[in-house]
Amino acid sequence: MKRTRTVKKLPADPTEYTPHYTYRNRVLTCDGVPVSRITEKYGTPTYVYGTASMVDAYRRFDRAFGNISHTICYAVKANSNLSILRLLADMGSGFDIVSAGELHRLRSIGVARKRAVFSGVGKTREEIREALRAEILLFNVESEAELDVLAAEAARFRRRASAALRVNPDVDAGGHAHISTGHHRHKFGIDWEDARRLYLDRSRSR
Repeated sequence: MKRTRTVKKLPADPTEYTPHYTYRNRVLTCDGVPVSRITEKYGTPTYVYGTASMVDAYRRFDRAFGNISHTICYAVKANSNLSILRLLADMGSGFDIVSAGELHRLRSIGVARKRAVFSGVGKTREEIREALRAEILLFNVESEAELDVLAAEAARFRRRASAALRVNPDVDAGGHAHISTGHHRHKFGIDWEDARRLYLDRSRSR
């Protein structure tokens, strides 16, 4: 009887969800580099990111939109490693930020201007000023009060600030109750009627 040797897989095996992590001679590799070689050089724990995996995922997502005009914005809060941000920037990605600190990281690699969308419920007046100085692409506005602050600061800088209103649809998306954000009781975003009023008011004042 022929005996076969099996490879012991990791509890969360990256080869199961990306083709760029593979076993070669029973050794796990990332982009062709043995992970054991990386850990021998840098020790453990070590975070390993595969360029080929990220490039492949970005390009497949980009192609999914076909000829539709679009901007892909990577959430910097997911991973603010500068090498990863540079890689995405080189592919033409935009960026979603939620703080002045994340904006600073983008500015340090020269990609904030017209490529950052500022989201988040806790923007301070100074953060809004910093984003205006950086000439970001768009503000995602979470409340009427925030829109008033943005309008005032934009007028102070004598420039027009592009903004989108985050609408709270008051629906249940089916997720866990502790992370749900779609109901009015969660206080995220603006309800439909207020959003319509704010849009019409601002449109008339332009």
